[in-house]
Amino acid sequence: MTDALLARRHEAGPPAAPEVAWAWHRIVGSRGLIRVDGLAAEVGWSRKRLWSRFCSQLGLPPQRAVNLVRFDHAARRLVAGDDAARVAADTGYADQSHLHRDVRAFTGATPAAVSGEPFLAVDDLAWPASGHPPSRAFRKIAGRR
Repeated sequence: MTDALLARRHEAGPPAAPEVAWAWHRIVGSRGLIRVDGLAAEVGWSRKRLWSRFCSQLGLPPQRAVNLVRFDHAARRLVAGDDAARVAADTGYADQSHLHRDVRAFTGATPAAVSGEPFLAVDDLAWPASGHPPSRAFRKIAGRR
């Protein structure tokens, strides 16, 4: 969803500054495991300037982008059948309850409910090289066990 939002924003206006585009790629490449102050330092900007330019050009603050990308990675792992505690540890959450709060905030559901959502099975089609086995929902749709 984030990529679709950013694609629409890109089509609607001028291209993002190279520093903003680079920061976005770093966020995605790190799967949301990067600090915004570190990003600002890497592009040679203050945190405030990065926040301002990122917000104006992409429509969300960099910390929100970090949180969304980290959540996206965690949700894919949950759908793949990984244990919530392991997902929390591997995706940069302080603990399982932190993951639970983010899942609730972004989806309104629990991690267990998210792991069974068939609409998330599209990830197996869209990102087959994710390195994770197909989700239970995808295996069911595809007729595989």
